[in-house]
Amino acid sequence: MTVFQYILLGFLVVCAISVSFSRKLLNSILIFMSYSLVMSIIWICLESPDLAITEAAVGAGVTSVLFFVTLKKIHAIDESGTKDERESMIERRRR
Repeated sequence: MTVFQYILLGFLVVCAISVSFSRKLLNSILIFMSYSLVMSIIWICLESPDLAITEAAVGAGVTSVLFFVTLKKIHAIDESGTKDERESMIERRRR
């Protein structure tokens, strides 16, 4: 294995650990997307282009979009900003 592949594997481990310690759902999804993209690069390095395309399309593409839609449906993300920003705006209005 080359040094580049070791760096990618290290990044995979860091992504896997950081997604479990992330407190915000949106950050977890973004870390998951980066994990899938790095995994697809590793598949390319291992000369498996069919798996790389599938990982990029399903892992980083479709699954992430479904996660974003789910967060939108449960009102975890809004156009008006994050939950903390909304709470501070409501608190300022009360004063």
